[in-house]
This record gives sequence, structure tokens and C-alpha cells, in this order.
Amino acid sequence: MSRYAGLDVRLNQSGSSLNRPGRLSKAGNAYLRSALFMPAMSAVRHDPNVKAFYEVLVARGKKKMQAMCAVMRKMLTGIWACFKLNTPYDSSKLFSEEHKKACA
Repeated sequence: MSRYAGLDVRLNQSGSSLNRPGRLSKAGNAYLRSALFMPAMSAVRHDPNVKAFYEVLVARGKKKMQAMCAVMRKMLTGIWACFKLNTPYDSSKLFSEEHKKACA
């Protein structure tokens, strides 16, 4: 599902440049990516589970936009699982409590 949205990582290696960092492929649906951005930003601000996950990624050295895309990808896979299993969305099931402990 994340590949369809263009939220998967694409490695960029050619010739002598083998150690370049991976980037988002952006080969998928741009409308889906843009539709996930604002809910992810709102969740980072107001949902304690998502906020803890985001802050752990930033503390680990990820750029803010990389962490935001990780949140978008995780939310997308959670939404997809909710549709498949016909269950309501619950961020406490999707984001670990260990992230909250790491931020405290």
C-alpha cells in the first residue's frame, strides 16, 4: 500500500556513488500523499502516541520531513488494516507505548 502512495524508500546507487541515502520514491499517487500530510501533521501535534513516535525519530537524527513521512506511512498502513479487518482506527494499537516512555 505504501508503494501505491509513493511513501516507499528508493535507494539511489549508480557508478561510484554507492553510499547515497534513500529517498521517497514519489512514484505513487500524489493525491493520496497530499491527503495524508495534513492529518499526519495534526496527529503529530495532538495525538500523544503519534507525537511520541515523531519525537523519537527526530531525536534519533531523522529530519523533520523524514519523520513526518514515516508517520504518514504508518498511518496509511494502519488505515489499510482497519479497512481490511473492518475495525475502527485506534492509534494506541498502531504506535507503541515504548515511544512514549522514550520521550518521558
